[in-house]
Amino acid sequence: MKFLAAGLVILFCFLQYKLWFSDGKVQDLWVLEERIDVLSLENDKLQQRNRQLAAEVKNLKKGLDVIEEKARQELGLIGKDETFFQYLEQ
Repeated sequence: MKFLAAGLVILFCFLQYKLWFSDGKVQDLWVLEERIDVLSLENDKLQQRNRQLAAEVKNLKKGLDVIEEKARQELGLIGKDETFFQYLEQ
């Protein structure tokens, strides 16, 4: 009976060592869980951005008003029957 108890204590100590100090220890699990949380938050932000970009693409394909607005802002579009004024600061 003493040998069985001693064997179980040694086995328990060995398993505790493997759990806390060897490869695949509990601390590695904690680090990986934290990394998963960070990556999940980043993934959520990127999915939101993708949804916004998809909506913008849909608007560009469907609505001519959006295309005209983009052309005015980014390319300096001036339409027919419009007059362009440029103010220069001295």
